Amino acid sequence: MSPLTVLVVDDERPALDELAYLLRQDPRVAAVQTCDTATEALRVLQESGIDAVFLDIQMPGLSGLELAQVLSRFRTPPPIVFVTAHDEHAVDAFELQAVDYVLKPVRADRLAEAVRRVVGSVEGGADRTGPGGDLQVPVERGGVTRFVQRSDITHVEAQGDYARLHTRDDSHLVRIPLSQLEEEWGPAGFLRIHRSLLVSLAHVSEVRMDAGRCSVVVGGAGGPELGVSRRHTRELRDLLVKRAGS
Repeated sequence: MSPLTVLVVDDERPALDELAYLLRQDPRVAAVQTCDTATEALRVLQESGIDAVFLDIQMPGLSGLELAQVLSRFRTPPPIVFVTAHDEHAVDAFELQAVDYVLKPVRADRLAEAVRRVVGSVEGGADRTGPGGDLQVPVERGGVTRFVQRSDITHVEAQGDYARLHTRDDSHLVRIPLSQLEEEWGPAGFLRIHRSLLVSLAHVSEVRMDAGRCSVVVGGAGGPELGVSRRHTRELRDLLVKRAGS
């Protein structure tokens, strides 16, 4: 693909200059424009061809999150990388489908990874969060935010207003209700099998029937066995048969 033209938005001049400098060192970036307010950024975005936005969150006036909400209504929203000193906004970034979430002070290698994700997002277009998409899900533990690939998540368990994301060897609690994940991740192959469970069909390795009760094993041999409610059994079996025949 062609080198990127990116916009950096930060109200703190030293942080703005440093991030712009690091981005200009990346061979995948052709040009860097800068703004110190979200209002000015909107004007630039409407007048210039910008491929991606590197955006601070806490700014006076229109915040970075509010700007991202505006951009989400564009016909073709640019990929957004949040660059912030605060990790408590990771869930909000996830809901806005940010490509990445980078903590200050920014390391050159970490920024290079963010650019790689932007390139993948631009090349993938709108399909970056569709079926088979490698969505990066921010999770927090011990004050540290890191990203888990959605394709590694075997199932999701409701825990009140939270959801626990399970992978083969770990789990992570996120402040997102199961109903929201069901709606957003359904096209990516996540199916509700119980009022408190979503399962990734790609990770279902076995379906068991016992006295009319259905359950599934996820994550391969030795993985957890999850009960399927009667109302969801037929839909699950139909979808698994359809996937097997495709």
